[in-house]
Amino acid sequence: MKSNFTKLIICFFISISTYAQTHNSYYQSVVDNVSATNILTDLTSFENFGVKEVGTSALSNTENWITSRYTSLGYTDIELQPFTYAAGTSNNIIITKTGTVYPDTYIIIDAHYDTINGPGTNDNGSGTVLLLEIARLLTNINTEYSIKIIHFSGEEDGLIGSNYYVNNTVNPENLDIHLVFNLDQVGGVNGATNNTITCEEDRSNPPANNSESSVITNILANCIELYSNLNTQISYAYASDYVPFENNGEIITGLYETNETTHAHTPTDLLINMDPAYLTEVTKGALGALLEFAVSTNALSTNENIQDPISIYPNPSNNGVLNLNFLNATSTNRSLKIYDVLGKEIYTKSNLQVSETIPLKGLQKGMYIVVLKTDNKSITKKWIIN
Repeated sequence: MKSNFTKLIICFFISISTYAQTHNSYYQSVVDNVSATNILTDLTSFENFGVKEVGTSALSNTENWITSRYTSLGYTDIELQPFTYAAGTSNNIIITKTGTVYPDTYIIIDAHYDTINGPGTNDNGSGTVLLLEIARLLTNINTEYSIKIIHFSGEEDGLIGSNYYVNNTVNPENLDIHLVFNLDQVGGVNGATNNTITCEEDRSNPPANNSESSVITNILANCIELYSNLNTQISYAYASDYVPFENNGEIITGLYETNETTHAHTPTDLLINMDPAYLTEVTKGALGALLEFAVSTNALSTNENIQDPISIYPNPSNNGVLNLNFLNATSTNRSLKIYDVLGKEIYTKSNLQVSETIPLKGLQKGMYIVVLKTDNKSITKKWIIN
């Protein structure tokens, strides 16, 4: 939905930060299965459905196609959430994958599937098929946090579907959202040098969650550079389906193509004007980041275990007490450092036991970065105090 006329080109290349992630060989093994063929096939199918405006059979047919894909992949928690406005009635498509440690805390990854004035193969077929490919690869992957994959409708008419979801699901159900990861127009420009993806952070009101969004977006950028061949730059979030969540005080991040197409919202928003190879790399980076955000709990093989598996709980914490559990009891030289969102070290401890309980009741509410080291290896985790 974004326009070159409303976007100021204010961005900067991300540098090495305090929160840099460590490459995870298991995550890489999942990312390596991203299929360029699948992405190209799905883009073609999406384009062939035509102009997907709310109230049209083209949008209904696309909805049925998306829903049937999740059913064929074995997902069972699939919800169609209807909403009606002046343009007609449509559905948000909501797929829930339950986490193993924090089943009631959610990572939301989303993209809209409606289009305007054209088939929208880039805006936002690119985000739609990225979600489908990620869902395929997550089918048999366990994560600590629950994941909601949401295909919003009504985005092109003013974020109608995402607003409806926030007002009719998030708030009434008091949904515990860890973060929202939005994907909109990530297909690249045919003939351009598409080697950079823009990671979007919250810089707007209410400002209370901006620092947390900045941390999450830095993690997103780090993961994209770890698991794809793309460079990253950071800009601000605007005019897409994360906005209702941002207005609701949630932590948001997102991806948007750096070379912006001139074909959005026109009949020429077609596959021929995109770069499917770029979208494949974006998918790899997004998948690596999602595995990091949701914390995949699949065991690494003995050859590839470059990190000591560690659990921290409760997360979020209501009282500032941090529990640590080193799942590999044979590890040694265990240490801990905790940083605030500005990168200031606020706590350190060495010679940790396999299990530790650390009271940190003086800390303010917000997000913290927990860096744990063992045998010269390290893992970085996010920890939230409510």
